[in-house]
Parts: sequence; C-alpha cells; structure tokens
Amino acid sequence: MKLRRLWAIVLKEVRQLRRDRITLAMIVMIPVGQLVLFGYAINLNPRGLTAAVADQAGTAASRALVMDMIATGVIRNVARADTPQQLVGMLRRGEISVGIAVPPDFERRRADGREVLQVMVDGSDTVVQSAAAQLAQTPVDSSAAAPRRIGPSTGSIGVVAFYNPQRRSPVNIVPGLIGVILTMTMVMFTAVAIVRERERGNMELLITTPVSRTELMVGKVLPYALIGLLQTSVVLLLGLWLFEVPVKGSVLDVYVAAVLLILANLALGLLISTKAASQFQAMQMTVFILLPSILLSGFMFPYAGMPAPAQWLAEILPMTHFLRLIRGVMLRGAGLLELWRDVAYLLGFIAVMMSLAVARFRKRLD
Repeated sequence: MKLRRLWAIVLKEVRQLRRDRITLAMIVMIPVGQLVLFGYAINLNPRGLTAAVADQAGTAASRALVMDMIATGVIRNVARADTPQQLVGMLRRGEISVGIAVPPDFERRRADGREVLQVMVDGSDTVVQSAAAQLAQTPVDSSAAAPRRIGPSTGSIGVVAFYNPQRRSPVNIVPGLIGVILTMTMVMFTAVAIVRERERGNMELLITTPVSRTELMVGKVLPYALIGLLQTSVVLLLGLWLFEVPVKGSVLDVYVAAVLLILANLALGLLISTKAASQFQAMQMTVFILLPSILLSGFMFPYAGMPAPAQWLAEILPMTHFLRLIRGVMLRGAGLLELWRDVAYLLGFIAVMMSLAVARFRKRLD
C-alpha cells in the first residue's frame, strides 16, 4: 500500500463530503442536537405542570394553602373551576395535568386532622404523576387544628391518580409507540419513494403518462397509508394482549387520530423527497424529524419539564399533537371533538406540507 494512493482516496472522500451539504450538516447537527436536547431540553423532574383549582371553601386558610402549593413550582395555575367534576372534565380533555379540589368544609376537616383537599392527577404520564405527588408534602397550617393524621406520605392532602392508578409503564408507552412507529416508517418510506423513482429513471416515464403530478404523489402515498393502519392495528392488538392496555374511548377515534398522523408524516416525507438528491440523503434528513419527535413530543420525557423554546419546537411536530390525541382517547376516554385543537393543527399541517411538496415537485420536474 503506497501512501500516495491512500492519500488520493482520502482527498477524494473529503471532496465528496464537502459537496454533500446534508452530510456535513449531519456531522455537526447530530452531536449538537443531542447535546442540547439531552442537556437542556430534557428534564425528568417536570415543573410548572398545568393546574386548575376548585376552591369551594373560599377561606383565607384554603387560599393560603393553594398558594403554598403553587409556590413549590411543581404546578402553575392556568384555570379556575367551580366543582371537582369540572376538574375531572379538564383532566379528560388534557387541558390540565393537575386539579386541586378544596371541599366546602375545609375548616372543619383541618380542625379534625382529616384530608383538607384532594389533588387530582392525570396518571397517564407516570413521571407527571410522581412529580404531582410532591404536592402532598406541602405543610398544612395547623395552628388551629388537631395533630395531623399519621399515615401514608399523603398526610392531610389526598392524591388521586386518574387513568393509571397502578402506575403501569405500558399504559403510558404503548399509545406513544404507535406515534413513534408511524413517524419512523411513514416519513422514511415516502422520503425514499420519489427519490428511488428518480434514481431508477422511472420518473420521466411517469411524467409522460396522463397522470397529473398531484395524482402521482397521492398515488405514491396511499399504499403506505394502508401500511400505517396495519401497523396501528398490530400495536393495539399486541398492547391489549400482552400488556392489557385498554382503549377507553372510541376505537374509531383511535384510527382517525392515526390517519391524521399517517397523512402528516407522509406529506412531510414527500416534502423531504423533493429536496433529497439520493435515497441516502433522504434517510439522513429523516433523522432530523425522528430524533426531536421522540425526545420532545412527550413520549419519553414529560412535555411540562422542557423549557419554553423546546416546547415551541415540540408544538411544530405532528407527533406532539398525536400523543395528546391518542392518550386522550385511549387512556382518558376523551373524544376527538374535545381534543379539537390538536385535530385542527394536524389537518392544517397536512394541508401545508402537501401543498409545499406538490409545489416543489412541480418545480423540480419542469
């Protein structure tokens, strides 16, 4: 082996890398992105959980106790309710993660040393459930009360976890896995599909047919949409069979939510395919979608634990909104009409991405 020949090969590879801007971006952005995501955006001790208060006592002591709980930083009050039933409705719709219900006989309960209020927690996220349980340690002013009851760690504040009281991890993970699998496969399949036709020389033949460009692109994605529905069915059946993960809401709503994510990812994949010059580049570009979708959407780490800039980025991702839909339907029994904001976002995302993909597709082939 001569060093001159070896050096020539090295120079050739370096020149190719310099021409491949996407690969150069991957070299820098993957370590930078992972460092920022894991070091800055990921927080296993979430703070600022969205909460609502139903203070039926309305006394100075009850207001002071609620303010002490908010002062811990674990929750932030975003809404007010009149009854505990309204808090349950907010939890089901995903508007809040924690509800604080103060009964009308707060003062008598405090004097008797009983539970003075109840903390309602959305237990569909076990990390959020653990964080909210810290509120039970908030000291209750006992200047006019009997000695506090000795018992479990709840003390004089009761904690009730809705939707997953056993804190079973599969209940939280299985619905999220539907989103991860659909994001991973749908984006990659369609990102590669158009590029593959171009590399094989079939695109020019397709263009000469009477099929319009829009029909061509829709026809390319429909088979993958059916594959996505099949994958959704497999995860649902295995989740029920192996882990006893129920579907508390409508099964039809589950599939409608899955269709929305499938179409959003297929449209995004098509847009990537109009930019990528090769199948390898298309797969590289999907990493920029897949990694944030897993880390920022709330699948692995709680959304409430992320700083504001990370939450803004998460709001752009289709999987963030899908997770709210699928967990709302499967775990909390909510309907899609109650979760209309996330449905509307996904519909808008599909329309925008598909329009951009068709526009770029026409530009590249004219």
